[in-house]
Amino acid sequence: MKIRLYLTVAACALLLATVPTNTVFANAEHHAAGEATAAVDSAEAVAAYPLTTCVVSGDALGGGDMGPPVNYVHKEEGKPDRLVRFCCKSCIRDFKKDPATYLKKIDDAANK
Repeated sequence: MKIRLYLTVAACALLLATVPTNTVFANAEHHAAGEATAAVDSAEAVAAYPLTTCVVSGDALGGGDMGPPVNYVHKEEGKPDRLVRFCCKSCIRDFKKDPATYLKKIDDAANK
């Protein structure tokens, strides 16, 4: 029984080690399937992100008083997962109130 518990703990630790520490997941299912968000929250996705400011507050992403940016994986049924970057975790609450408005800002920036 102890061996099985240790293996389970080790497997969870390994899975969590592959997820960036500043990632906030929209749904708990992503914790069990960290691979599902790996492409959305990869270094390439972060580098390709079209904004240098928080989509909610307009503050700079990183380097400011808020610390490093927070990567959030927005999940919506029937649509691909989306990376959204915030200056802090507090902005996620405002984003969740009207995600379509903020996602449009990201799309508009990407189309420029």
